[in-house]
Amino acid sequence: MKEIALIFHLLGLVMGLGTSLAFMFLGIASTKLSTEEATRFQVHSLALSRMGTIGIVLLILSGLFLIQPYLDTIWTMPLLLVKLGLVLILCVFIYLLNRIGAQARAGDVELHLKRMAGMGRLSLLTALIILILAVLQFH
Repeated sequence: MKEIALIFHLLGLVMGLGTSLAFMFLGIASTKLSTEEATRFQVHSLALSRMGTIGIVLLILSGLFLIQPYLDTIWTMPLLLVKLGLVLILCVFIYLLNRIGAQARAGDVELHLKRMAGMGRLSLLTALIILILAVLQFH
């Protein structure tokens, strides 16, 4: 059963981190387009955010199962505690990115896309730090 949870956990990681990386590369690609084309391209690419949301849900659900053996000693594992705190922060970022994305689709696209770009970089950095902490904790 642990192996199945780990598979779902890694699948969630791939989906979540892959979404962040995809947005980064799509943002770079959009710089080669005219402003109007880039805006339209970026709005259409917001559909990818669903994959990131599904990924974080898979990570959390499988993580709740995988953390069970460590609950008695969790307070002696500072890397794991920091990782869990960063997961909460990442959830806030994803929630805010989804809200801003909905606002971008509703109007004033350029303003909201700029807000998303900065927050997207922070969420990517947070996800990478979470990955590094997980490797250091469970190597």
